[in-house]
Amino acid sequence: MVTQISELKAGDGAPDFSAVDQQGLKHSLNSYRGKSVVLYFYPKDDTPGCTKEACDFRDNYQRFVKKGAVILGVSPDGALSHQKFITKFKLPFPLLVDEDKSISKAYGVWKEKSMYGRKYMGIERSTFVIDPGGKIKQAIRKVGVPGHAQQMLGAL
Repeated sequence: MVTQISELKAGDGAPDFSAVDQQGLKHSLNSYRGKSVVLYFYPKDDTPGCTKEACDFRDNYQRFVKKGAVILGVSPDGALSHQKFITKFKLPFPLLVDEDKSISKAYGVWKEKSMYGRKYMGIERSTFVIDPGGKIKQAIRKVGVPGHAQQMLGAL
């Protein structure tokens, strides 16, 4: 298990991970060496902000492919939830299962949050652009959903 010590930033080596997607296929960062990876973390499948973000990536998907980039979504939801989300919104990229939050913790996005005065642990919506050599090219935290995919295309 990878543990994250300090906040990751541009120039840092991206923590490797190994996780399954909605179909049970295994993915690791090392398996994408030689390609740019857009690794985005989102709180929950089929919720308003997460749906807008995923559909923005979907609508711009071919532009990412033309730039040689792979999009991987990560949330604590399970494979069945991911399958339903992908089917409902016709998402063309894998969603990784992070039920144990190991990837989220390694990237420092599993954080204490607060809503209506109640504190709880959850995903801080974040995206990391990882270069073909495995280094973080850009780290965006507290992502604003509108225009995010366009911002990530510019980072490639």
